[in-house]
Amino acid sequence: MKKASTYILVIFSGLLLFGCSNSDQQQIMADRTGSPCGEKPNCVSTLESREDFTLAQFTLSQQGGQNWQAIIDNALELPGASMAQQEDNYFRVECRSRIFGFVDDFEVRRQGDTLIVRSESRTGYSDFGVNRERAEQFRQLLIAAGLLKP
Repeated sequence: MKKASTYILVIFSGLLLFGCSNSDQQQIMADRTGSPCGEKPNCVSTLESREDFTLAQFTLSQQGGQNWQAIIDNALELPGASMAQQEDNYFRVECRSRIFGFVDDFEVRRQGDTLIVRSESRTGYSDFGVNRERAEQFRQLLIAAGLLKP
C-alpha cells in the first residue's frame, strides 16, 4: 500500500511541476491558421481534410461579416481565454486549463464570408477532445449571437 501511495505522489508531483512550467507569458507567434495539424491528436482546423482533425466550415452571417469585434468578444468568452495577438483579420486567444495551466492556441482568421478556425495544444500528445469542444462551443456562441449561419 505504501508503494502505491508513493507512486501516486510522484506522478502527481511531476504533473504539478510540468503544469507550472507550462504557464509561460503570452508570446507572439506566427499565424498558423493555414498550416495543417501535425500527427498528434491535439489539433483541429477548418482547413483539415483528415477526419480526426477537421472542423466543419464557419460561414458568417451578414451581421457577422460586419462585426469582427463581436467575433473576438465571443472568443474571449471561452473558458480560460485571454487575447494573445490581434491583427486586422486575425486573432489568437490563449486558453489555459484551470488545474495545470496548460495552454492551447485558438486562432481565427477572417477570409471573405468564412472563418478559418484552428485550435491546438502546445504540449502533450492528446488533448482528449478539448480543442474540438472549444471550437464547437465557439460555433454555438457565434450562432446564438447571430454572427454565424447555423
